[in-house]
Amino acid sequence: MTDTLRKGYVPSRFGQLHYAECGTGEPVLMLHQTPRSWTEYLDVLPLVGAGHRAIAMDTLGFGASARPEGPHSIERFADAAGDLIEALGLDRFHLVGHHTGGVIAVELAARFQHRVSSLLLSATPFIDEEKRRTAGERKQIDHVVAKPDGSHLLELWNRRRGFYQEGEEAALGRFMVDALTVLDRVEDGHVAVRQYEMDLRLPYVTARTLAVCAPGDHYSLPGLERFAAAIGCETRVLSGGHVPVPEQLPEEFAKTVLEWAAPPEGPGGAAQPGKRLT
Repeated sequence: MTDTLRKGYVPSRFGQLHYAECGTGEPVLMLHQTPRSWTEYLDVLPLVGAGHRAIAMDTLGFGASARPEGPHSIERFADAAGDLIEALGLDRFHLVGHHTGGVIAVELAARFQHRVSSLLLSATPFIDEEKRRTAGERKQIDHVVAKPDGSHLLELWNRRRGFYQEGEEAALGRFMVDALTVLDRVEDGHVAVRQYEMDLRLPYVTARTLAVCAPGDHYSLPGLERFAAAIGCETRVLSGGHVPVPEQLPEEFAKTVLEWAAPPEGPGGAAQPGKRLT
């Protein structure tokens, strides 16, 4: 039986950072997509927390974390996450990132290297020079203009409705809460992703890495193998789901996290931390 969900704040150079956690043991830090919050992992946390200290933070500028002025960047997101890692005393930890959270996880893994026991990247886009060059051509995903009659709420709902199946309205409602909380800067995370020099940082990632994606996620699935080739890692396509797969398949997502976090057995049964599998 897992511990009760616990919430807290830690100080950072940008202001307070909010997180939720449950369980004890080896830490697993989970990072959400844009423009979400820790609630993207609401149903995953207790499952991972059954065997680990499962932590889901609100990315800087989102959820209940501090919202500093100035442009966001993956590097600044990682600065804040690094402050949380140190404040929580995570000497060695597993990293999980979904969409934007996966890009932040790449930067963290490049910085913390052998302190990262394993890295699981879910639907993480591969950003190269071509992506950065065409960043200005990217269509806005979640931007809506607030209107006096509230019709922008339905517009925002419908922008994401196709990612969810009938019966998943509660999860879509959580998305709405997160997006409306940062409506004035709702696209900032997407912009930061497109500007990130990921291809230059991947050589510094030393953790065992697994790249996964939902079969319905047409944004990220086409680039899965290209990403895996660039970082040199295994890939896995999940059994279902779309962009919000941690909410749609929490049991499978958590099982994948737990399996990948289990140390691989080397000769004589010794674990081989930091070895990258191909």
